[in-house]
Amino acid sequence: MKDFAYLDYAATTPVDPKVKSMMLRFLGVDRGFGNPASRHHFGLEADKAVETAREQVAELINAEPREIVWTSGATESDNLAIKGLVSSCLEKGGNHIVTSAIEHKAVLDTCKYLETQGFEVTYITPAKDGVIKPEMVRDALREKTILVSLMHVNNEIGTITDIKAIGEITREHGVVFHVDAAQSVARLPIDLSDVEADLVSLSGH
Repeated sequence: MKDFAYLDYAATTPVDPKVKSMMLRFLGVDRGFGNPASRHHFGLEADKAVETAREQVAELINAEPREIVWTSGATESDNLAIKGLVSSCLEKGGNHIVTSAIEHKAVLDTCKYLETQGFEVTYITPAKDGVIKPEMVRDALREKTILVSLMHVNNEIGTITDIKAIGEITREHGVVFHVDAAQSVARLPIDLSDVEADLVSLSGH
């Protein structure tokens, strides 16, 4: 493989040696393999590590540790955020979702599935520069809109969405705002005390 260069860090990255060293403690090496739900020594050590990581992620985006939910990755996080939200809104009568035509497959596939379940989805076409403008989101909202789901940074073309301005629009209209921040967290600052996002999907890579 010496003749190849891996340039797809937007998809995933090699494991940082410091992360690998820490994780080996909890993969059966150095007896750190306890179940964090168990109340014995090994379980308590694992639980402490999980909660420390939760605090670190919360600090990164200025959230509360109790707001951090672990998933297997960004795809599951997107699915959980979107499907979980719409299922809680069924009784309220809303059935409209706003997203964009250039979202990650994890969001687009979920929205396509929800269309088969009676939901209506608006797929915003970006401007010529590839950006989803706040006014596009405002124009797409309806009386029955329950969710806007947009990525912070596009994984293919690198455009940055003004999630602060869009969050102000969704909050003004009482619509839940989901941000797929898998490509931006740790590269661009996300301060949830400043951005009106209700759900944010992150990724370890």
